[in-house]
Amino acid sequence: MINSVEAIKRHLNLLRRRDRRLSQAIKLAGLPEPRDVGPGFATLIRIIGNQQVSTAAGAAIWSKLKRHAGGRVTAPRLLKLGEGGMRASGFSGQKAGYALGLAEAVETRKLNMRALERADDQTVRDTLTAYKGVGTWTADIYLMFGMGRPDVWPVGDLALQLAVQTLDQLAAKPSAKALESRAEIWRPYRSAAALLLWRYYGATRVKKTGT
Repeated sequence: MINSVEAIKRHLNLLRRRDRRLSQAIKLAGLPEPRDVGPGFATLIRIIGNQQVSTAAGAAIWSKLKRHAGGRVTAPRLLKLGEGGMRASGFSGQKAGYALGLAEAVETRKLNMRALERADDQTVRDTLTAYKGVGTWTADIYLMFGMGRPDVWPVGDLALQLAVQTLDQLAAKPSAKALESRAEIWRPYRSAAALLLWRYYGATRVKKTGT
């Protein structure tokens, strides 16, 4: 699990012995904080709301949705809000459709979020990506931040691609396949490596722009 500072530190201490470049990343960016938000339907909806928006925009959307849902985001409350209520919270029409589809699946018990907590990583991916609007990236982020799984590596994440490009001094950002291969040395703690590299990406971006 990667739901504590101690766990992340322990995992990265093991990885930095295998890969000195991770030590350089830690030296520049510092150790990352855990992003454990807990498993469940609400977390999955929050991740969908965060797709392709800034961190600040995602936080604002989530705050509005919670307020409109009466303080707690559940499948019945989202279905009651409907598309209009979702859009008033900042969801696009497309994302609202995805979220309401998941809400209906949970409400009709086609999707059992509790059962997923006992499933292996690939089963979680296969189950979630069967629903419209839930791609591999969304499933991986849920595995990391919702379930605290220790060996998740979202190869489609642009920030991770750019972080590895900088870390390895590559001429171009690596493909998803190359990123998958690069992370083999970090098994079985690729989640900790991802958390570090997101932080590293932010630090190097600030260093380049001076802001």
